[in-house]
Amino acid sequence: MAENTNGATNGQANPAPTGPQLSLQRVYTKDVSFEAPGSPQIFQAPGQPNIELNLSQRVANLGNDLYEVVLSVTATCKVEDKTAYLVEVQQAGLFGLSGFDDANRQGVLATYCPNVLFPYVRQLVSELIQGGGFPPFLLQPINFEALYAEQMRRRAEAGTGQAANA
Repeated sequence: MAENTNGATNGQANPAPTGPQLSLQRVYTKDVSFEAPGSPQIFQAPGQPNIELNLSQRVANLGNDLYEVVLSVTATCKVEDKTAYLVEVQQAGLFGLSGFDDANRQGVLATYCPNVLFPYVRQLVSELIQGGGFPPFLLQPINFEALYAEQMRRRAEAGTGQAANA
């Protein structure tokens, strides 16, 4: 007896998947910048380095259930008032999302997607800093779920504050 290799049963085509579907289409580096404006003098500068870290993300709906999520990290290291280095990385991913309601889609884009991109950002930032002649720097893990929950809490508070003022 011949096996059916197309997954169909009794001559029927497989039904379309039901429920939410999430797929990672691609991960790519969108933009990278490394500057060491005080080199080489900064390598002999006395003082303790101070690193300022900024993190942001943005989402673009590309249509057909395809979204681009960009996770941006900027790290600025200063010794006293002189900039030792500045590194900027934008790591992006294309994610297919279908079957999600608006709230769940927003949650996936704000939590799951940045979690997928973060290891790439972390590695690239570390390599750029070390390649620039500076001591290793490793970004600490980020809890995107907690950040999203805090953002939702603030939005809810702002909404109730506006309603109370009306």
